[in-house]
Amino acid sequence: ELLEMFLTAVALAVAAIPEGLPAVVTIVLALGVTRMSKRNAVIRRLPAVETLGVATYICSDKTGTLTKNEMTTTDIYLPSGTFRVTGTGYEPQGEFLTEAGEPFDPAHSLDLQLLLLGGALNTDARLVQKEKGYQIIGDPTEGALVVAAAKAGLDKGAMESQYPRLGEIPFDSGRKMMTTFHQLNGVYYSFTKGAPDVLLARCSSIHQEGRARGMSQEERDLLLEINSQYASQGKRVLAMAYRQWDALPEPMTSETVEQGLTFLGYFVMIDPARPEAKQAVAVSHHAGIHTVMITGDHKDTALAIAKDLGIWQPGDHCLTGVELAKLSDRELEDIVLNTTVYARVSPEDKLRIVDALKAKGQVVAMTGDGVNDAPALKRADIGCAMGITGTEVSKEASDMVLLDDNFATIVNAVEEGRTIYNNIRKAIYYLLSCNVSEIMAIFGAILVGLGSPLTPVQILWTNLVTDGLPALALGVEPPEKDIMNRPPRDSKEGVFAGGVGLKIIIQGVMMGILALSAYWLALFWGRSLVEAHTMAFLTMSLSQLVHSFNARSLDHSLFYLGVTSNRSLVYAFLISLLLQLMVVFVPGLNNVFGTTVINPHDWAVVLGLSLVPLVVVEVWKALAPPKAAVQPR
Repeated sequence: ELLEMFLTAVALAVAAIPEGLPAVVTIVLALGVTRMSKRNAVIRRLPAVETLGVATYICSDKTGTLTKNEMTTTDIYLPSGTFRVTGTGYEPQGEFLTEAGEPFDPAHSLDLQLLLLGGALNTDARLVQKEKGYQIIGDPTEGALVVAAAKAGLDKGAMESQYPRLGEIPFDSGRKMMTTFHQLNGVYYSFTKGAPDVLLARCSSIHQEGRARGMSQEERDLLLEINSQYASQGKRVLAMAYRQWDALPEPMTSETVEQGLTFLGYFVMIDPARPEAKQAVAVSHHAGIHTVMITGDHKDTALAIAKDLGIWQPGDHCLTGVELAKLSDRELEDIVLNTTVYARVSPEDKLRIVDALKAKGQVVAMTGDGVNDAPALKRADIGCAMGITGTEVSKEASDMVLLDDNFATIVNAVEEGRTIYNNIRKAIYYLLSCNVSEIMAIFGAILVGLGSPLTPVQILWTNLVTDGLPALALGVEPPEKDIMNRPPRDSKEGVFAGGVGLKIIIQGVMMGILALSAYWLALFWGRSLVEAHTMAFLTMSLSQLVHSFNARSLDHSLFYLGVTSNRSLVYAFLISLLLQLMVVFVPGLNNVFGTTVINPHDWAVVLGLSLVPLVVVEVWKALAPPKAAVQPR
């Protein structure tokens, strides 16, 4: 009796501990992170995998993330006339067309020549020809200026040799301008490019028909209106101005140089939206995730792109950096949930936006590529750095790196994050319900005075071998079809939420009763103790294997998912079944595990009892009310 009590205690201890659970969770996480990397999302910090599944806001940069970041000059505005520029991408092939649509030779307009010359000289970008075609080394916006000049026959390299850079005032996000100095025909020129509204405020004259003249307020207002018209079409406008000098100024500062400028004209560019971005925004809305655009572009440009992508909806707010600066933190929190577009903002503004959203209880993913974006990336729940254009500082501050700088990759990562969490939850649900079944079988037998129906070695075999392979296969379960039609789960929600804990107990008790029933029937029919143990062991193992198909979804029927849609589980089921049969039929192994061959009648009982969990759970799922999907914006 003492030995039997000891063996029963050992059996209970083995049954109570899910030995394979830590390994299963670790492997599922590792496989999930590998899948994410194949979809261009590299996870730098493992907790981000779980956080992705609860994200409620994605704050994304516009240029390069929602758009292609392939700037092309489509129009050139001069006070003396407007030209359309043909061609796309960085191929220096294209024509200049007049407003009437007739071809025009840029050499016939000194105003156009000066604008193109100043634009190309005032850039750090380079146009290079490679095997796959022409590429820009440097900023794509500056690249559009270089390509426009090349289409007019003005080679940047040749121009720099003839008119070398003698000095510069670099671009910064505060001034939104850049100035370079050159000598043309014995005269010193400073060329300044920048945001139209900022640059026009620094201009006192206008260049037209080869000469400079004073600029009236009416002309300034007209130029601002023209800028707004282009911006409302989703185009980016870059203004160009110059100033003549008798000698290079000392010191070269913005206060002394970028004043009293002469307006030359506008470069009008388009950065087309990524084809997949609109669909990705729609998917995020269906998933209950709000998308917010953050850009340094003009408000009208940002709104046009946001409307096209479905980010901005009627009733939403659009804030500029100037308007944002006037708001207190409390005032920003009051409107942040209804603001979907931020224009003309700085990296520092991103930090305030993140703080305001988090103060409202939101889980925020934030993109960034610059050094100044690092604080916002750190503060966000999920910092997403750019793999192509991102600085090392931004990558170090991030939780995830987007190898393709693509917004759609964030949405894909959210889907993978939800899937990984769900799969871990399914594996836990499966393993714990199996453990409950073993405990129930042993306790039930003790309560009715039958003795343990399972030996410790049989329970250990079931936990590590029979249950282990299906649990791993559940870890690679494909995403459920409606996973991106569900709202983000509460970040405080545990793995046993939503009735999972109750399901584990009920279904575990059910499988335990089935194994105990097989044991009792064997003894009732006069079978030997070894045969009774074998029937209980087989019923327990096979019912758990069948139950693994129940665990594929906590809500959906197996037939909705497709019986063979998770081939890994099918293979795991077959391998585990084969191993289980070997334990019974292979001489030597049955001695180790205390089993024996049973007759066909007993096999029929075992198989019938083993199928009960599948039937019961399928009926349960069929009768359960369907979960409501997220209503898209």
